[in-house]
Amino acid sequence: MRYFKYLLLAAIAVVLVCVSLANREMVMLELLPADLAGLMGMEYSINLPLFVIIFGGVGVGLMVGFLWEWIREHKQRAEAVAQRREMDCMNREIKRLRADKLEGKDDVLAILDETS
Repeated sequence: MRYFKYLLLAAIAVVLVCVSLANREMVMLELLPADLAGLMGMEYSINLPLFVIIFGGVGVGLMVGFLWEWIREHKQRAEAVAQRREMDCMNREIKRLRADKLEGKDDVLAILDETS
């Protein structure tokens, strides 16, 4: 299974290198359309290779997706934390009740009761 993982990662790397080599042309990336930028007086643009823009878009999309999922799963994480706290509280209560039950008994009998 480990070799399959390495083979898959190598194939992905080869594909990414091929895409990068095929899209080396410089393109102009503008913040706003030309008419709107002229109207607002904000003409921001930068020249980048096309593969940087493609991979940057994919990376931004992944980050937005991860953030969206993290926010969506907040309820489940909060519920898991509450259940963990309740379980810890119950475990402490069980230990306290066992200690109260075994108080005053012979040590050998107390040890036998704890194991069962």
